[in-house]
Amino acid sequence: MAIEKKFVQEGYVKASMDEYFAKQLSKAGYGGMEINRTPMGTQITVYAEKPGMVIGKAGKVIRKLTRDIDRIYDIDNPQIDAQEVKKPELNAQMMATRLASSIERGWYFRKAGHNTLRAIMNSGALGCEIVISGKLTGARSRVEKLVDGYIKHAGKPVDDIVDEGFATAVKKLGTLGCKVRIIPPGAVLPDSFDIRKVVEEVNVEAVAKDTAKADITELVDKKSEGEVADEEEAVEVTDIEETGVTEEASAEEVEEGSCVDEVSESDDSIPVEDLGDEQRRLVDGVWQHKHESYDYWHPVARVHKEEK
Repeated sequence: MAIEKKFVQEGYVKASMDEYFAKQLSKAGYGGMEINRTPMGTQITVYAEKPGMVIGKAGKVIRKLTRDIDRIYDIDNPQIDAQEVKKPELNAQMMATRLASSIERGWYFRKAGHNTLRAIMNSGALGCEIVISGKLTGARSRVEKLVDGYIKHAGKPVDDIVDEGFATAVKKLGTLGCKVRIIPPGAVLPDSFDIRKVVEEVNVEAVAKDTAKADITELVDKKSEGEVADEEEAVEVTDIEETGVTEEASAEEVEEGSCVDEVSESDDSIPVEDLGDEQRRLVDGVWQHKHESYDYWHPVARVHKEEK
């Protein structure tokens, strides 16, 4: 047998077997089948809403199905396994059977179609399409299509992600065909894309300023809590709080006179306040003072080392 004829024969056997199971297991809620060929034989997995009815009492039904499959389709050592479908609303074959059953019981086709579509979409499906064709309202045949969400119609994604089911409803005027196509939740669509947020480049200077500001705030908090450890740190914190001076000045620099203001001591144009044991003046918005321990003007916020 040529390879092309072999593929055609396998496809025909699978479709014919699917019709056979749908007819025999309609009351069990048949939901499709899968065929896997193994060295030990052919494994046939049948999905149903009620797997207990597929097995039957003491396995009577499943043994009958196995014998019929072996006799009709000449399959090597068939083994049938029944699996339960957790969410029937996401199984296209089950929903097509339910839709056909509703129409046979007398439901108006549009009401039955919309109820089926709503049940499928409420179960989390990404998309659904329901096609009902036949003599719907009169002597002429026509097609009614109901679509919701996203559905694919052509290409390889149809074979990969779209679940399709078909059932027939026998009415007095004729037979109606019910086709249901579902894209299940979690399916990766070929044309889907994500919009990712663009991370802005970090400004190094801004980060450095924020770090310095955080360090200064920490030092101020330490001083307010009485946790300043050494005199140099105390000098820096005091400058930050009262004068805004951020440059570090050690006690040795104070003693050497490196913190002396640029304004000359002989400048008599600056008013001086006499406070008894010290003198104070305001230079460019910064208070300076001079007292017995030091003979030069220096900022008020400067912390002095005790003279021994």
